Formats: sequence, structure tokens, C-alpha cells
Amino acid sequence: MSVYPADWPGEGPIDLSIHDLPHQSSTTEWWYINSHLEIADGRKYSLFASFFRIIAGYDKETKEPQYAHSMTWALSDPQTGKYYPLSLVDPEAPRMGLERLKRGEGTQDKRLRRSLQEILERGNVPYPDQIFPGNVFVNPTCLELDYSGQRYTKLSEGKYRLELHHTHFNVGCNLVLELQKEPVRHGNNGVVKGTAGEDMFYYFIPRVKVSGELSIGGVNHTLSHGSGWYDHEFGAPPPQPVPSAGATPVKPEEANTKKPSKEDISWNWISVQFEDGSELTAYDLFDRTQDDKGAGAYCVFIDPEGKSTTVNEFNFEPQNSWRSTRTFNEYPTQWTLSIPAWECELKAEGVFQDQEFITLISKPAFWEGRIQAEGTLKGKEVKGIGFIERSGFQLIDNLDDFFKAVGKETRKSVRTLIPMEPTYEEARELVADETRDNLMVGVDIQQLSEHAIHPVREITDRGGKSWRSYATLACCDVVGGDSRDYVQWLAMPELLHVGSLIVDDVQDKSTWRRGGEACHMIYGEAIAINAGTACYFMGQKILQKGKPISDARKVRVYDNYFSALRAGHAGQALDIAGPPEHVMNAVVKTGDIKDLEERVLAVHRLKSATPAATLARMGGLIGDGTEEQIEALGQYFESLGLAFQIIDDVLNLRGFKSDLKSRGEDLAHGKITMPTVKAMATLPQDKRLWLWETIRSMPTDQTLISKCIEEIEACGGLQACVEMANVLVEEAWTSLQPLIKDSLQSLLLRAFGWYVLERHY
Repeated sequence: MSVYPADWPGEGPIDLSIHDLPHQSSTTEWWYINSHLEIADGRKYSLFASFFRIIAGYDKETKEPQYAHSMTWALSDPQTGKYYPLSLVDPEAPRMGLERLKRGEGTQDKRLRRSLQEILERGNVPYPDQIFPGNVFVNPTCLELDYSGQRYTKLSEGKYRLELHHTHFNVGCNLVLELQKEPVRHGNNGVVKGTAGEDMFYYFIPRVKVSGELSIGGVNHTLSHGSGWYDHEFGAPPPQPVPSAGATPVKPEEANTKKPSKEDISWNWISVQFEDGSELTAYDLFDRTQDDKGAGAYCVFIDPEGKSTTVNEFNFEPQNSWRSTRTFNEYPTQWTLSIPAWECELKAEGVFQDQEFITLISKPAFWEGRIQAEGTLKGKEVKGIGFIERSGFQLIDNLDDFFKAVGKETRKSVRTLIPMEPTYEEARELVADETRDNLMVGVDIQQLSEHAIHPVREITDRGGKSWRSYATLACCDVVGGDSRDYVQWLAMPELLHVGSLIVDDVQDKSTWRRGGEACHMIYGEAIAINAGTACYFMGQKILQKGKPISDARKVRVYDNYFSALRAGHAGQALDIAGPPEHVMNAVVKTGDIKDLEERVLAVHRLKSATPAATLARMGGLIGDGTEEQIEALGQYFESLGLAFQIIDDVLNLRGFKSDLKSRGEDLAHGKITMPTVKAMATLPQDKRLWLWETIRSMPTDQTLISKCIEEIEACGGLQACVEMANVLVEEAWTSLQPLIKDSLQSLLLRAFGWYVLERHY
């Protein structure tokens, strides 16, 4: 240990009277507690809490370190499957976040970075992160952490107090922790890698008796039983060579200015307390910059008497995958831990899946929650409870990946609603309900499936632009609701959209959809029309699912749902008709596009923008938003819908990524789209006449189509559309932003606006 800072523990037992305290040499330090609690009526809970301190800089005159602080804690309720997280960050977090962005750290998606920058420049952090409402105090001479009322203090030798409160969820605790075992070193004699590859010292106390009170819903409950775990880590720069005799020691403030390693460490961590009084912890680290190369693997077993042994050879493997519908990250929630040296085969499983902790200032999110473990260890059957933390593995780093993940979850929701081979009950749900069994008499379920479900699944299973499905959930969350109560609703926007696509393809005589033959090309027009129309009513069934809402709000949700259908069909009627002859003749003659532009926008507004706006308003309604918020969300998504279609018109002429659609397909179908409208305002009359006569002839010659595109591009028609779409989105966001809290969802909604404008598919 001589190569490490002088205030690190030496060999031998760890003196907690010294090493519980803050360490001057540390650039990063945290104190962590988890506990498993039972109240008098038998209900069980678990919680964890972490108090962080990092060096944010140095005083220019005194050279003393200046610290920033943060803390995270969460309560898990296995009975209800509810998880109550709280993330508090330093008042300096917005400034520090901006500095991280300037250094190029964090997500590399330029739209997410711009959106986050806007929030930070307002002096805010995105909720669920919150800035400490009061002062933070760290006592340098004794363990006394007071993070704006969230406290961890040492009462006496071997006794500590943990005080936590969460005003939003109205939960908290006042616990006394009494150490039952001596400190144990983790890692390589106490040394492990930190998140940036720096060296950290890590010790823990694996068994703590917990007493006191737990507050649930504002009601205090005395604990009947409680068991806890205490970790402490403190970090320093990479080890320096041992100085020669007489050399001047490196001062902490000088050592800590060394450039940090470029490693990016992720980890899986487990702590288990077995019923026989023994404990086990495993810590598996990976360097994300080196294709997840191992950066340390340590497993420690502590017997009932407190004797510990460590091994490095083990397998800690995930066994399943659960996807969050807030971040759309995937996490394993079942694990196997195999330790050959100890003849150990342990299975660990989260007591419920949704124990995701969202924090955007550091890592985007991690999973930490209560688990149950059982298996064999050293020839004995073992059983216990514990915690698992998985951090740093999230793969979603850009909006393309985000919406791919949304699409996967949307298709899962569709499969649940309309399985390819439905049971009797599932088929009855599509035809009637549990009170109308008589309507199922004589119904051939296989025939129903082949003629009503398979055609729909043919299109939904190919995937698509799932932003419509995300809209309802995002708008629920952005006004303070909890979209997890309505996750089944993901299928509803997709079914509305797919229904219109199937019918539109028949009407427009399109032969290709989402990378394959159009539905009617496979099943025939009659089946396709019926299946497409049936989609609208399949979606209606979803509105009955999820957390109950008031009858008044339910009526408004239904009214919005059917208004989307009415608007969409009106828009399709106008789209089929196209602009009247006299309107086009007037435009060709005068160059005045006002009437024509309004007509084209009307089609876009009714077919695409109004359904999107309706879904947003429905989200605001179930999230219990204010009338002003609901309307502003509707206007924002109406503008997004218009912008989406305008950009779609542009891409139809400039070309889609991967040739998703034929370049100039709209021209070949004789359609007047917004780029043509804008071009008519600037082209001379002879070219206006030529362009209109060419389009109305439905040209099939690609050379002629390309010449039309060149004329529209050259006169600025395409660029005018891009500018129009930008203005629509920016004006709508300017109206919405002051009405909603800066949050993960608002960050995504803002970035999504740019995503629509800058898309290439």
C-alpha cells in the first residue's frame, strides 16, 4: 500500500475511527448503505443510499480542494412492485455538466447534447435529477454527512444513523445501524478500479443490525427486523512510484491534477446476506473502451464468524432481459453466479423488474434493486436476500437506437394484444367481451386469425417509425404522470397508423410497404380493407387498460381518439381528390400559392398532424396535466406532424436513406406536395406550366422525373420546405417549454423535434 496516498489504510485491520472519515487525497468518495426491512404487519421493504463527494476544482489562492456533492437513494416495495428513487445533485451541476459537454463527454448524439445544453444553460438539471434544496455539510473530523436533510452520521463506535426523506413519494426512514462484523477489504487487498479507471480503496461491513422507523405514505412504522450492509470507497490517481529516500512527497492537490485514465468502467455488483449468517459479494468490472475487457473480478465470502476469503475466478451471468419503458434500456433481472473453487451455483432474481434508477448527470441510468438468491455454496443449500447493481452497460446512446428500442417494445405490445394464434379469451377480446360469449358461437378462431390478425401483423411486425407510440407515454410523463401505468398503450398508436397504411395502399395502388409487399398484394384488397379498418377498433380496446382514470377524463380520451379517426379519414379524402384543376390553373397563371399551400397543409394536418396531436393530448390527460399543458403538447405534436410530412415530401425528391422509397415517387403518382407548391411561387410562368403538365401526366421516365426534381431544387423549393418545417417546430417548442419541467422526457421531446427536421429516412 506504500505506493498509494498516505491517508489510505495500511496493512492489517481497518480503523473505522479514521477511515469512516472523508479522505483528503480522494478525488471521488462515497458512502453506501443498503438494508432489508420488515415492519410490524409483516410487509418487507429494501432501500439503498449513496452519498457522493468529488473534487470539482481548487481554490486559486489557497489551493484547497473545492467539492461537489450528490446523493441517490431508492426504496423498493416488493408487495406493490413500486420503486421510489431520488437523485439530488450539487448546485454546481449545471456548470459541471456544460463543462463535460465541452470536453465531448456523455452521449455523442448531437440532438441530445443540444437539448441537454439548453437545460443546463437555464441553470437547471433534467428531472428526475434535482438540485439540493438546501446546504450540504461534510464534517472533516468525524463522520457527519448532511446532504440538505439527507443524513448519515456516526453516533458512537459501531453505531450509525441514516435519515432519508422523499417528499414527492412521501416515504423516508430514520434508522440506526449497528455493525455486526468487522470491515472487509474488497478487490485486490482493498484496491479496485473506479468509473474512469482510477484506483479506489473499497472496504465494506457485510452485516449490520438495523432498527428504527420507516415512513410509508407519511405514516411511520417501527421496524420488527432489519439487516443492512455498509460500503465505503475513496479514490485517487493511478499509483505513483515509491519515492526514494529524502524525496519530497507529492502533495494531494498536485497528485489529483494528473489526467485521469481514459478507461470507462462498467460493472455488475451483488451483495447477499444468507439466512445462515454468512455473506457473499461479487464485483465484476469491464472497460467499455476496450470491448468490455475485464478490469477486475473479485468475489468475497464471509462466514458467520466474520472470516473472509476472496477468489477471482467466477462467472456472473445474466439470464434474461427486461426493457424499461422510460429510458428503453435493457437490463437483466435474473442472474447465475458460478464459483468453481467454492462449488457455488447461485441463482439471483430481482423481486420485481422495474428497479431502474434514472439519473442523467452521471450515467444515464442504472439498475439497482432487491434480489432473492438461492442455490448451493460449499456443499450446502443457501438462501438469502441482497442487492444487485448493474451500471454503465446501456447501449442506447442516440435517438436512432432509442426509437429502434421503442419499436421493439411497441411490437411486443402488439403481439400481446393480437397474438398470431389467439386463445378463445384473446379472440373474444377482439370480437366482444366476457359478457358476450354468445357472439363467439360459431366463430372459427383460426379463420378469424388468418383473415383479421395475420394481415395486420404482416405490417406491424416489419417495424416502422414508432415515434407515434412514444408520444402518448412521453406526454404522460412530461406533465408529471407515470406512463408505466399505461405501457399497454404503446400498441394503440401503431394500430391506428398501420390501419391507415393498409387502407391507403389499396386506395393509392401502392405495392410496397415497410420493406415488403403491401398487405393487399398478399391477402387481396377485400381482406386488407377489412383488416385495416379493424385496426381502429383493436386500438380502442387498449384504452380500457391501465390505471383507472376518472369518467370525465375517460370521455375526453375517447373523444380525442375518435377525433383522430375523423380527421384522418377527412384528410385521406382530400388527398385522394388532390387539388382541383382550377386551383392549379390559377397557380400556374399567377404564381400565387396561398390557396394551394393551405390545401396541401390541410391534408398533412388532418392525416398526420392531428392524429399525432391527439395522441399527445391523450398522454397529457392520463398524466393529469393542466389544460394549458395538454393544449401546448397537442400544438407541439401537431407541428411535429406537419414538419414530419413536409420533410417526408422533401426526402421523396432528394432520396431516402437506403432507398427506402423510390426517389420522386410522389411525382410519378401525379401528387402535388409542398416542394412543388413552394417551387410554383418562384418559377417563371413557362416553367410552372411545364412542371404542372409533367406532374399531372404521372411520368414514369426517371430522366423526366429527375429533371422535375432539379427544377424544384434549383429554385429553392426544397430549402423553403426545410425552413418552413424548422419554423413550425421552433415556434411550437417556444410555447410549450415554459409550461413543463426540465426532465428526461422534455429533453427527449426537444431532441425529437430536431430528429424530425434532420432525418434522412
